[in-house]
Amino acid sequence: MRAVVQRVAAARVEVAGELVGRIEHGLVAFVGIGKGDGEAEARYLVDKIASLRVFEDELGKMNRALADVGGGLLLVSQFTLYGDTSRGRRPGFDRAMPPAEAERLYDHVVMLARARHSPVETGRFRADMRVLVDNDGPVTLLLETPTV
Repeated sequence: MRAVVQRVAAARVEVAGELVGRIEHGLVAFVGIGKGDGEAEARYLVDKIASLRVFEDELGKMNRALADVGGGLLLVSQFTLYGDTSRGRRPGFDRAMPPAEAERLYDHVVMLARARHSPVETGRFRADMRVLVDNDGPVTLLLETPTV
């Protein structure tokens, strides 16, 4: 499982002009699910995102996690994180989990995140989404689950 995590001042997701998810200060996590991923990887990823110390403390040091600052979490499914561009110019997605399986696991990620943190907002799985991110810092991290 992979995630691109960004610290944001605000972010929102729209589908066909409809607002489907919105947060103020917090984190946006674009989540990609690969073949072979399961619930253990989902737990690892949610725990890692929730505990990332990327918010500044009173000394200006990145030392606080999402819950410490009362931030929101916006989860957005993004299979293109498994795009392989090593051959040619068009990405291949052979390593991405098939959509039906990926949706179940993505829903599990959302459930775990909501059990651990609030508020948690989402995009819409398999939708053509417009994601507007006001990146703060910028702080952007690439996370990848080990084989767990």
